[in-house]
Amino acid sequence: MVERPDLSRRDALCGLGAASALSLLPEAAAAAPRRGGRIRVATISSSTADTLDPAKGGLSTDYVRHFMVYSGLTQFTDSMAPRLALAEAIETSDRIRWRVRLRKGVAFHDGAPLTSADVVYSLLRHKQPALGSKVKTIADQIVEAKAVGPHEVELQLSGPNADLPAILATSHFLIVKDGTRDFRTANGTGPFRCRAFNPGVRTIVSRNPNYWKPGAPYLDEIELIGIPDEVSRVNALLSGDVQLIQSVNPRSTRRIAATRRHVMMETRSGLYTDLIMRQDRTPTSHPNFVLAMKHLFDRELIRKALYRGYAVVANDQPIPPGHPYYLAGLPQRAHDPDRARFLLKQAGLLNLRLPVYASPAADGSVDMASILQEQAARIGLRLAVNRVPSDGYWSNHWMKHPLTFGNTNPRPTADLVFSLFYKSDAAWNESGWKNARFDQLLLAARAEADETRRKQIYGDMQALVHDHGGVAIPVFISNLDAHTHRLKGLRPIPAGGLMAYSFAEYVWLEG
Repeated sequence: MVERPDLSRRDALCGLGAASALSLLPEAAAAAPRRGGRIRVATISSSTADTLDPAKGGLSTDYVRHFMVYSGLTQFTDSMAPRLALAEAIETSDRIRWRVRLRKGVAFHDGAPLTSADVVYSLLRHKQPALGSKVKTIADQIVEAKAVGPHEVELQLSGPNADLPAILATSHFLIVKDGTRDFRTANGTGPFRCRAFNPGVRTIVSRNPNYWKPGAPYLDEIELIGIPDEVSRVNALLSGDVQLIQSVNPRSTRRIAATRRHVMMETRSGLYTDLIMRQDRTPTSHPNFVLAMKHLFDRELIRKALYRGYAVVANDQPIPPGHPYYLAGLPQRAHDPDRARFLLKQAGLLNLRLPVYASPAADGSVDMASILQEQAARIGLRLAVNRVPSDGYWSNHWMKHPLTFGNTNPRPTADLVFSLFYKSDAAWNESGWKNARFDQLLLAARAEADETRRKQIYGDMQALVHDHGGVAIPVFISNLDAHTHRLKGLRPIPAGGLMAYSFAEYVWLEG
């Protein structure tokens, strides 16, 4: 196939009236890497729920693990455009029916060749309710997937969606071997082979000598561990016990930089920690309570004091500034305790005592909860902050109480953000918010070919979340990773820290 320059999303994916195709996009230029060496990487979490099944990945540690051992049909460029990976071509004329042609000569770690049957199985398994896929509501768009040759697949969606190539680049849609049900180990086509997997302890992978990208990867071995406590994570880096860490607290940046042997990497993104007000509980379902809590957030204080400027003020809409579909016209919601008090008094909700659950697992939530508690006390609302450990927070507390904190990793498209976290039937609809108009607009945005109109629809959806949604989003947080100066090849990708969790195939150790 002839390579072409990077294409805009509209040019590459949204052409109507003639077939549109996703072309092979060149890798970013880089200095010549050195082969060999081993590193240890510490992420923010590790538990017995760790998984090698990409469909069930729920935390950044899972995403990192999955990108090490599996490949997808597409991957993201540094600018978040999808590029071809296991797919050699992806074509559509109406954004409903898609034809995917696979690369030839790609092999799984067990030596079996990649075929269309593997792709069909990997995509359709998400639709099985018993599997528990984290992206079932996304995969339900796939009405049919069928092999039309050993290396060709036809997909039919329930409606047009120009974002399909971007969706297929996310970790959940990585390709597994046809019929795989046992994920105690991994058999993928990714840059590394799984050598050891002990949930809650560690994952060890070794270089795949038959990786389909010539020359990559460069490291011989990577060990992935979880260190939930940030101070311990930083100490492990500075002592040389690990060579790369995720999610550095802004307060630690000067300490790391002072060593002159370590490097900070900031990735501006759509990461946010949100206050979740369940819409199926009282008093958090009362509209006055929701609006009052949104007015209690001192967003500028959070940006400066908690994140040392490594954040931008948010406005209770989940699409960040700088995103193509960001709605800039919403008036910024102000820190207004008097307004919050009025709303609570009007609803008869003053002088309540209400627990709020926070954890180091949700970045900054403990400090946010303390700030919120102090602001609430001044207007007669008593918030009792329950700080719970990182271990088990997501399974035992997140979304389980009327008032909790969440932490949402960036997603590459507006459709994924809204589909995963705000659609009425989404598994991760944190507040249980249900809005029929929002759901209708979500489907309309997928089908809209005109980019101006599509942006308007996504703007209307952001306005609905801002005005009526059950979450408060005070700031968008930069991802801060740190590594030894000998580790090269890292660069920011806005979909998340650690190069959108896909660092493993790109990095190398300087001699």
